[in-house]
Amino acid sequence: MSKLGVKKGDKVLVIAGKDRGKKGKILAVFPKRERVIVERVALVKRHMRPTQKDPQGGIVEREGTVHVSNVQLICPNCNQPTRVGLRKTSKGVKVRVCRKCGEDADKA
Repeated sequence: MSKLGVKKGDKVLVIAGKDRGKKGKILAVFPKRERVIVERVALVKRHMRPTQKDPQGGIVEREGTVHVSNVQLICPNCNQPTRVGLRKTSKGVKVRVCRKCGEDADKA
């Protein structure tokens, strides 16, 4: 498991930066750079040159990366932004735990 506390597909809340307060799903995680791409957050404009796939080219809006410290996991059980804790199960598997309600964040 990554040490970032969030995974692809998690619902998160942006807690800092120009997009503070926005919620979205994580589309990609870059553990080495400690950054994530969140759906419809940190939009940047890319100038695309015409290709055979896209003969028009033009300016395209895409999601940029956000530092992982600027997002907070939204617990699937209590539906609140929370810090993430780790706990070992009886089988020795590490699972993420919501710090607010104490429930497993991975099972839902």
